[in-house]
Amino acid sequence: MPLDPRTKMVAGAAQLIGERGVGATSVRELAKFTGAPLGSTYHYFPGGKDQLVEEAMVWVSRRVEKVLARAGEGGALAALDAFIGNWREFLIASDYEASCPILAVATEDTTTAGPASEVFKTWQGLLVPVLTRDGVPLERAERLAWLIVSSLEGAVVMARSQRSPVPLEAVAEEIRGLIRDAVKP
Repeated sequence: MPLDPRTKMVAGAAQLIGERGVGATSVRELAKFTGAPLGSTYHYFPGGKDQLVEEAMVWVSRRVEKVLARAGEGGALAALDAFIGNWREFLIASDYEASCPILAVATEDTTTAGPASEVFKTWQGLLVPVLTRDGVPLERAERLAWLIVSSLEGAVVMARSQRSPVPLEAVAEEIRGLIRDAVKP
């Protein structure tokens, strides 16, 4: 299903942030990047760059949340594989030019680091109940969920720099082993 023009611009903003960072993202650059008329871009984002960054973070987070919620019904390994698949697809679609926009926001722009931090907490929070349903004790599940989110974020950056899925797949395989070991029979 094709995206409506506004959603296409939000998705474009997420990709632009992931590729170039927050500093190089503006309403004008977004119009060039997506091929949208500049007037339309200002119409959809009257709050300018701050609104673009916020909406891009929300869009990325909701996509990941849906992936994790849907896959989490199949257990921790299914959730992990879906999380990995999401990032693999993102990297391939951008030809390894983009990294995680949330990470870019968290590390580059101190004014939006708080909201980006909340996104990471949300993703971690979605993994905890999946791990506990699989028998991982709550305290360990909380730590393991942080390890999953942070390791995959780092692996996405490494995969981008290598222009290869190898770092992502290597980290994923090690996390699979940790999950298997943590699950109580």
